[in-house]
Amino acid sequence: MPRYTVHVRGEWLAVPCLNSTNTIQWLGKEAVRRYMKNKPDNGGFASVEEVRFYMRRCKGLGLLDLDDTVGDALEDNEFVEVVIEGDIMSPDFIPSQPEGVHLYSKYREPEQYISLDGNSLTTENLVDLGKGLYKIKLTPEAEAKVKQSREVIERIVKEQTVVYGITTGFGKFARTVIPNSNLRELQVNLVRSHSAGVGKPLTPERTRMLLALRINVLAKGYSGISLETLEQVIEVFNASCLPYIPEKGTVGASGDLAPLSHLALGLIGEGKMWSPKSGWADAKYVLEAHGLKPITLKPKEGLALINGTQMITSLGCEAVERAGAIARQADIIAALTLEVLKGTTRAFDTDIHAVRPHRGQAEVAFRFRSLLDSDHHPSEISESHRFCDRVQDAYTMRCCPQVHGIVNDTIAFVKDIITTEINSATDNPMVFAEREETISGGNFHGEYPAKALDYLAIGVHELAAISERRIERLCNPSLSELPAFLVTEGGLNSGFMIAHCTAAALVSENKALCHPSSVDSLSTSAATEDHVSMGGWAARKALRVIEHVEQVLAIELLAACQGIEFLRPLRTTTPLEKVYDLVRSVVRPWIKDRFMAPDIEAAHRLLVEQKASAGFWLMHRIV
Repeated sequence: MPRYTVHVRGEWLAVPCLNSTNTIQWLGKEAVRRYMKNKPDNGGFASVEEVRFYMRRCKGLGLLDLDDTVGDALEDNEFVEVVIEGDIMSPDFIPSQPEGVHLYSKYREPEQYISLDGNSLTTENLVDLGKGLYKIKLTPEAEAKVKQSREVIERIVKEQTVVYGITTGFGKFARTVIPNSNLRELQVNLVRSHSAGVGKPLTPERTRMLLALRINVLAKGYSGISLETLEQVIEVFNASCLPYIPEKGTVGASGDLAPLSHLALGLIGEGKMWSPKSGWADAKYVLEAHGLKPITLKPKEGLALINGTQMITSLGCEAVERAGAIARQADIIAALTLEVLKGTTRAFDTDIHAVRPHRGQAEVAFRFRSLLDSDHHPSEISESHRFCDRVQDAYTMRCCPQVHGIVNDTIAFVKDIITTEINSATDNPMVFAEREETISGGNFHGEYPAKALDYLAIGVHELAAISERRIERLCNPSLSELPAFLVTEGGLNSGFMIAHCTAAALVSENKALCHPSSVDSLSTSAATEDHVSMGGWAARKALRVIEHVEQVLAIELLAACQGIEFLRPLRTTTPLEKVYDLVRSVVRPWIKDRFMAPDIEAAHRLLVEQKASAGFWLMHRIV
């Protein structure tokens, strides 16, 4: 028998439907009737018939036609809302969807699994888990370690030993001993009180990454969580039930307490939760819709769920992977610009870079040679200016290996730190089963990923800074030998004039964002946590910097392709022609002025999806 979960004025009601030909209006009236039945004053209504309402899905907030049948309009156990005319939106209902939620419209539950052991997760793995490409299971070795550490906790509780976070309060209350009868309540109170974040919720992808990374850390077997509870957490992840996690509120020591507490709050069936099936709803209803039960916390388990650097580090994984992708594509875009501006390839000669053997510099020079080598890929554009009298190019073209190169080396450095961090135990206290004891330490401090992500932002920003200067050269006729702002009938048309301004604005904004957050610290928790990393902000602003870099390079890519139009019928090298064809598959040439923002977004999407460095027959040699 189909059943629907209906939200009416802050309450959730399960409404069974015996007949699929019943209408949406019937469903709404039945939900209102049940709502009135639960209220001493009938909710302020004399009868169901006098209630005027409309209905919408909780997932996507689409309005429903009251005359449609439930069988045609709804899936079994779908979540819907009755909105009564004249009502103000219930304050405990979250009408806004997470950013990027539309990407889940075609979500399909994955069939493949990634086995986690706490030691071998990669940044690529975590990003794929965030995209919903895999489910999770534990290795047998991880299960054994989790059981062993839990046995230590059970012994401490049984013997009533005074141990921080297990039989005592937290932070300033570390010397307050809690009776055994209150230990479960202690853990629930911890999760509730620490769920104090603010701001918009993390996207589904980022929430999945955070949850997956917390599972990986727990799988190491140093947290003291029970295998039963950890398996419940994994079931929640595999069902894609994602708690509401505000993005702001962590100082990055003692770990990411606020966001991880919001994560744990959903796991215990409190707060809000979202899934592709339900949209936003109370966590207990979302879990129930997926056949899951809220977790009942045992001693130490609340602390095990919320102590660690997983917010900083999961966002850091996304940042370092996106940074690597845009760095590879920046080389391709810069090479295309060099062709349009009729630059020389002499600066990429092997011997030049052999005498300054930085790895990143050598890699970038090799990519430029591979893309521009006229012996393998004849370029009619290059041939057209072979005997010109110019001796050398501007730094923005000639020095790409040196500037792009250190970006590549920065990304590699940061990726090494982030990879170590995602496979590290960052709890407190740590449970060492082989020693049969717990030890309080400071692995929760986020300074490592915070400093690394500040460095990443500073490094990757330079790709946008140098790209903006190349855009200027493309648009400035005194530097490019092309029409002003890359458009015919200048004056009547403005062409790329303001697109360049947009790039300049993004670069300027990045300069402020590149100020390191980890140089700041504010004492918290009554001076118990008297030095903090501010790593949450480091991670979030690194992602914002990278997004701006992607957008600036998208503008350069469009401008370079537009420059090609003025050099036709001459053709560039085969791989760069393929890049041109890719862009032209989504953005047509700029003949006269038109609405430009969609073009920039289309090019940005190509870069986010790494289309500019994938699918070309040469790319396996240079990526």
